[in-house]
Amino acid sequence: MSTPPPPSQPPSGGFGAPQDPPPGGFGAPTPPPGPPAPPSAPPQQPPAAQPAYGYPQPGPGYGYPQQPGGPAPFGAPAPPPAPAAAAGPPAGGNDKRTQLMIVGAAVLAIVLIVGGGLWYTSGDGGAEAGPDNGPSASPGTDKNQASAPGTEKVPSNTKSKSLYNHPLPTVTDIVSVTGSWLTDSTYVKSDVSKVVGYNLVDGGKKWELAFPGELCGATHHVSEKKTAVLFKATAATPENKYPQCTEVGVIDLETGKLAWSGNAKSATGGDKPVSFSEVTISGKTVAAAGVSAGGAAWNLADGKSLWLPKVDNEGCRDTGYAGGEALGVIRKCGQSPNYTLHGQILDPATGAPTSSYKLSAGIDYAHIVSTKPLIVAADVGDNAKGGKGVSDLFVVDPKGELKARIPLASGNFAAKCGATEVEKCTNMLVGNGKLYVPSQEHQGGSSSGRTNELLSFDLETGKQTTDRADAGERYILHPLRMDGSNIIAYKNPPYDKGGQIVSIDGMTMKETVLMENPADKASQRIETGFSPEYGEYRYHNGKLFMSRSNVSKPYGDKLDAEFLFASFTAS
Repeated sequence: MSTPPPPSQPPSGGFGAPQDPPPGGFGAPTPPPGPPAPPSAPPQQPPAAQPAYGYPQPGPGYGYPQQPGGPAPFGAPAPPPAPAAAAGPPAGGNDKRTQLMIVGAAVLAIVLIVGGGLWYTSGDGGAEAGPDNGPSASPGTDKNQASAPGTEKVPSNTKSKSLYNHPLPTVTDIVSVTGSWLTDSTYVKSDVSKVVGYNLVDGGKKWELAFPGELCGATHHVSEKKTAVLFKATAATPENKYPQCTEVGVIDLETGKLAWSGNAKSATGGDKPVSFSEVTISGKTVAAAGVSAGGAAWNLADGKSLWLPKVDNEGCRDTGYAGGEALGVIRKCGQSPNYTLHGQILDPATGAPTSSYKLSAGIDYAHIVSTKPLIVAADVGDNAKGGKGVSDLFVVDPKGELKARIPLASGNFAAKCGATEVEKCTNMLVGNGKLYVPSQEHQGGSSSGRTNELLSFDLETGKQTTDRADAGERYILHPLRMDGSNIIAYKNPPYDKGGQIVSIDGMTMKETVLMENPADKASQRIETGFSPEYGEYRYHNGKLFMSRSNVSKPYGDKLDAEFLFASFTAS
């Protein structure tokens, strides 16, 4: 069984507490990189005469070496680089920044919003947002088109108050409680071996669904008012302390009933059920997979088995699926250390690939940020800075051809992907034909203040745009999800203020405050006890819920009470 991620706890000092700036200050001039190392394997690339990333630019830009005369305004995009021969990824080393830039020219398909892991209902009576009851979809990729209205309105009073804070359960080990969903009437949260629905009036319990063993996975996608979870068939015992995560269950979010549950046998035979690490939904298909054990798919309505991944003589297996408007998969072929990864789009009904993109050799794990268009994330040449797990994004067209490559290896962007999970990337949103990503936090206007900005890349070219939305002095911005063509974001507060929910206009980047939480010490301590990096944040219709995805046994005496989730409401 895979080791669960660390418990949801803020770093030392509390989120938003004053911090010292990095040596030299953020954005200090960076020496130009030396000549790129020769590629270890022929990189995939479009026709010749394409520019290569990592070379000194003719002018200053965010994440690129600065030219004499002082740095450009923070977050300014880099101008087009001078033509240069394309180079492959460096042979290794975290300090090398040379990356291949591959530019496409064709117009992409409608963009699926797969970002901060948040599903919400529309404001017209509870129907799920987006086509086919899937996640909210963007209005398209034409950056000149009119903006699409969102459903989130500014409350009459944006000053919020505490709604309900649920106590942290007592456990004797690290326990997964991943999974939370917010509808027009109910907040649904995974707990220890159960899922519970709470009303939005006072946080009272509406229903409870118990499971025979620990919950070990969940999808943020919702289809036909249903979602999916993973759980263990039995509770831990002295003889079997770590039961495998083999069971898939589909929950009706309205009634709290278990629609069905089941497991799958390995495609290569054997009687033991497959152990899963991730589950997702695309339309009427539920798909689950494990990093090394394979996958399976079922019908959302009745749990009927649809397909198992095909077995071939190349040792290929499905390591994880990504859902939403399309169904994507990362397929790993070969044996260590000579793995080959493929990012594919599948027919949800049959599991047959409709397109396939082969990643360069030497990449052990890849992730899917979006399924329409397919955007694959990977750490190429171990160039990702700060343990973020992603150095490059690959935008793939419906034919499986590379359209654009977006470089994030500079360390100046706060995008992050899980170590091995396919559908676990945060701080990235896709909408309006762009990828929205926040900058890494850096020193603000004061010596102790920290802040960041929301920036974007064009999905047709892979180039950074002029978009920029400032978090504000001593706030750190985290994008949560799209709302039409707008971005819903949470602002982690400084030590003496409450957090904020803002709506950012996708066309103008103008910010509108939807909620501002209380600044009193008690409320502030509760709020900053949660982390956007490890927790789950859900906002809809003036209600904000922030929760943990793991709980652990207490270590020492806690000065402040801890909670499974906390919530705020604006009127």
